Amino acid sequence: MRTIPNLHVLLCLLLLPGAALAAGPGVIVAAATEGPWADRTEALGTLRANESVVVTANVTETISAIHFDDGQRVGQGDILVEMTSAEENALLEEVQARVAEAERQFRRVQSLAASGSASASLLDERRRDLDTARASLMAVESRLKDRLVRAPFAGVVGLRNISLGALVEPGDAITTLDDDSVMKLDFAVPSVFLPSLTPGLAIEAHAPALGERIFAGEIRAIDTRVDPVTRSVQVRALIPNPDRLLRPGILMRVDLLRNPRQGLTIPEEALLQRGEAHFVLVLTDGDDGQPVAERREVEIAARRPGFVEVTSGLDAGERVITHGADKAKPGEPVAVLAVDDGSRTLAEMLAQMPSDAPANAPGGTGQPATAAGAAR
Repeated sequence: MRTIPNLHVLLCLLLLPGAALAAGPGVIVAAATEGPWADRTEALGTLRANESVVVTANVTETISAIHFDDGQRVGQGDILVEMTSAEENALLEEVQARVAEAERQFRRVQSLAASGSASASLLDERRRDLDTARASLMAVESRLKDRLVRAPFAGVVGLRNISLGALVEPGDAITTLDDDSVMKLDFAVPSVFLPSLTPGLAIEAHAPALGERIFAGEIRAIDTRVDPVTRSVQVRALIPNPDRLLRPGILMRVDLLRNPRQGLTIPEEALLQRGEAHFVLVLTDGDDGQPVAERREVEIAARRPGFVEVTSGLDAGERVITHGADKAKPGEPVAVLAVDDGSRTLAEMLAQMPSDAPANAPGGTGQPATAAGAAR
């Protein structure tokens, strides 16, 4: 943010020893530069996790072990809860023994059938017994898996809703699991903007709960239907969340950056207005090589804090007066005291002026530097 220099700095400048009048009033200038611009459309959206699920049990059984704490991060496939499975483990040993015996019988009959000592029908019967035993083994293993509740994807678990020894049934909420590596932001946009909405379009979002930090993302999908009541369309954007600051349910203000383009940018202080017309004072070379102020009408488009987009009347690289325009006159020479590149405040630029700077430097009267009285 720019600030108006304090009176102490200005008085020091005016009382500098050896100050001399220059050929013209002292001004501060800035170059017109090419920069990214976009048309901003504001909206309100609600955050959702990239993937979200309520973890429940598949069978009715008691809890025998819990392997997570509230708010813990887990990986895909990690065991969250174990359920009582003594009966299933016993059945597993029994079925494994059946499978081993069926494999021995099948191999014995297979060798006999190869030498012609056993019939093909007996071999088929032993093959059927082996397939049946293997199917029973798969069924028992599946029942055992149902008694292990695993994380379906990597993420963070919520609050634990069960205790050791509790009897749970299918549908009972054990905890929640959210993949918050990337967040989904759903918001409504008026349907009049549909022609400029495309997947990949950039957005900027911020939340009052998270201060002034801006989170960048892009549109992933646009709903296929327009709400017939509100005439708006639902849009979903994805926002990377490497710091895990964003959480599901947070309300965010969204700036949709439509029609991205490169535009000519100048500081807002350089803009002078008369009626509906806009002007700037551009520095040109005079006959004696001294910079001369030239008044030029420009057309502007979008604005953002501190800057304005110029669509005509100015070329990239041309220098415009940002401070001291109230003292400069079109067609007369001026003295360039500093070039505003955006890295210093006005007070810093004035403090760094040489000791022979003109006494009529910007702000030398303690008044705002531009006719519009704008100060960054």
